[in-house]
Amino acid sequence: MLPLPKKYFLTAGSAEGETELTAFDGALLNARVGNTNLLRVSSILPPGCKHEPDLIVPPGSLLPIAFGTITSTVPGEIISAAVAVGIKENSFGVIMEFEGICTVEESEARVRRMVEEAFRMRDLRLDEIKVASVEHKVEKIGCAFAAVPLWY
Repeated sequence: MLPLPKKYFLTAGSAEGETELTAFDGALLNARVGNTNLLRVSSILPPGCKHEPDLIVPPGSLLPIAFGTITSTVPGEIISAAVAVGIKENSFGVIMEFEGICTVEESEARVRRMVEEAFRMRDLRLDEIKVASVEHKVEKIGCAFAAVPLWY
């Protein structure tokens, strides 16, 4: 059995690269998770998980993470990614991710609505929403990435 993560933070970054993969790698580095091995998880924040915005994850770690990402090769295109964490006191939370060819304001609004809907579906009271987002104007090959890393 895997232990439940006890800490989390929200992060976002963007970058240009010579390839789609290096643009993605640069966005991960700018989001402070580029030197880890991402283990993509779905959308539940464990009960009791504490927000630690300055958390540093050791290089090489296997990192549970919920994320949204978009890469584009269209110069001038505006891309964005956003994540939101919905929190209910003394309960679990819900994480939502979004990425698209749109402004950061659109991404943030979309991901907030998704959290609100997820709480309605679960018949839970939403006490707080935390959001991280990024917008990127593509020069050659660009990537936008937003995430909620979970840690122990």
